[in-house]
Amino acid sequence: MTELLDQLKVDILNGQLERGSPLRQQDLSERYGVSRIPIRDAIAVLKNQGWLVAHGKAGVMVPELNWCEAEDLYQMRALLECQILEYAIPNISHEVIGKARDINLQLNSLSLSLVERGQLNWELHASLYKVANRPTLFNVVAILNEQVRRYMGFQYGPLNYRDISQNEHEQLLNHLSVGDSEKAIALLHRHIDEAGKELVSYLKATS
Repeated sequence: MTELLDQLKVDILNGQLERGSPLRQQDLSERYGVSRIPIRDAIAVLKNQGWLVAHGKAGVMVPELNWCEAEDLYQMRALLECQILEYAIPNISHEVIGKARDINLQLNSLSLSLVERGQLNWELHASLYKVANRPTLFNVVAILNEQVRRYMGFQYGPLNYRDISQNEHEQLLNHLSVGDSEKAIALLHRHIDEAGKELVSYLKATS
């Protein structure tokens, strides 16, 4: 089902599945060449992750994106991710930093889909946060990041934020590699906060 989920997300981000229009299981089954059972299961997962919402008695639709939700998500991310990074820092080894650098190099590829880029971006952040050994906080942060991925079509499209994000990842890892916790946490906050503000400004201007 992972392949089907990824394709649905790609089509949502690319606008192939129109926001606000009802989606029927039978139509999706025919579109993706699978039975209604995997479609039903995929819909359940996507509803849980916020990619789809209920529409009418039995249908679903791709929800409209709005600046209020984006602002809430990024403010929560900035707060909680800086907290979990602070918990993680004593356990962040050179091996952990090396793994994060490898992921950041993968993010340089121009051939990545928006879904692949979103997944790798989370894997980079998660590789640092996991060593905090705070599973409850980690799970909340993971949910917030899944919600934010729905907005990546704007950040890597009209906002052209890819290069800025890559550079800030590298700066973050440099601070961590020399043990400068204060600068690392401050940079992470700026990394998330400024991306959120750019996105919110864009959504306000285009709504």
